[in-house]
Amino acid sequence: MENESRSKSSRSRAIRRLVIWYRRNSAVTTLVDTATNSASAAGNVVSSAGSMARSTLEPLVFDPLRRLQGGQNDSEKSIASDSDATRLWVAVDGMGGDYAPGPILDGCLKAIERLPLCIKFVGEKEKVLESAKEMGLLDLLKQTIAAGHIELVASGKSVGMNEEATVVRKKRDASINIAMDLVKKGEALAVYSAGNSGALMASAIFRLGRLDGIDRPAIGALFPTKDPGQPVLVLDVGANMDCKPSYLHQFALLGNIYSRDVLQVSTPRIGLLNIGEEECKGNDLSLQTYELMKKEERFEFVGNCEGRDVLSGDFDVVVCDGFTGNVLLKFLESVGSVLLDVLRAELPRGRRGKVGSAFLINNLKRIKKRLDHAEHGGALLLGVNGICVIGHGSSKALSVVSALRIAHSAASHGVMDDLAQLQSPKALS
Repeated sequence: MENESRSKSSRSRAIRRLVIWYRRNSAVTTLVDTATNSASAAGNVVSSAGSMARSTLEPLVFDPLRRLQGGQNDSEKSIASDSDATRLWVAVDGMGGDYAPGPILDGCLKAIERLPLCIKFVGEKEKVLESAKEMGLLDLLKQTIAAGHIELVASGKSVGMNEEATVVRKKRDASINIAMDLVKKGEALAVYSAGNSGALMASAIFRLGRLDGIDRPAIGALFPTKDPGQPVLVLDVGANMDCKPSYLHQFALLGNIYSRDVLQVSTPRIGLLNIGEEECKGNDLSLQTYELMKKEERFEFVGNCEGRDVLSGDFDVVVCDGFTGNVLLKFLESVGSVLLDVLRAELPRGRRGKVGSAFLINNLKRIKKRLDHAEHGGALLLGVNGICVIGHGSSKALSVVSALRIAHSAASHGVMDDLAQLQSPKALS
């Protein structure tokens, strides 16, 4: 207790000193601006003197802040210090996405530096090597191949973003099909693609198959909440536009296992997305699903979840049909980007503003990290017999790294073992 009170008092003294320092230096910055403006009006000789005064005084103003905020990049240091034996193999559809294959390859190389994984990069080799050369990644790619951390796997013509999902039956040697086959053969523990989500889902069903007791796989996305360390899993966010009550019930079973095994929530709180908290609210789908989930003993159903409560932290899993979930997902992405733009616009300008903003730089970076959808990277396709991560079509390097982190987390926690034991859920007759 004595040490704790001593640390609090020293912290408060440091804050008081910092406030006094800021007030003094705000006057200094005003004098610098005034002196510089006057110097510019007086002529070139005095202008050089003004710039000299600025360069002399600027370090006195900003260096203490930099020292106080030191270590802000510690979280960005590489974490892939494990030995090669502990690295997990992940198959990547290198031709999937609006900007593939270059940014996808860039993200994979960055992920290998930061995460204990190896990658089987599936794509049209000539296009992959050409993109690597254009982006200046060719030497790094060769080094990573020589180290045994990445392997290029040749594929045929890829599936386009605007093609029908069933085209995966015709293009048997497409990159997404070969990546799925690698998982089926056990040569990779997970697959990632930022390509055509319908084609990925079709390929996963055809190549890997559904889990017993699951009629429709669901796409689960992690949304940020008030608690930065505890996201909420929302599913389905796009795989099934029209759902039956039994489908939503199965989504809850899948989400419960994933939240428990991967997110380490001991007893996940399951909610049903609805227009009100009351049991009698909602359409026929919501009413029938509520009755079905209320009787379930394999997870903790805590009731309806209104739209404003999705990010409250009161729920660990939120279940909805794919149409509603996809609208919610896209809306959240837009809110994050709009809020960041508002913050940038409202930050004070000028030299005083720069000093004041320097106090907030770490906070702003954390806000961006929590709201930027690129930081979350991808969504899981739950219900198929393998770990599949779906990336956004516009994914670039950061999104790829984040998605591969999700794939590695799911593979290393043995989530498929528990999903495979899932028995056929009880359904209303």
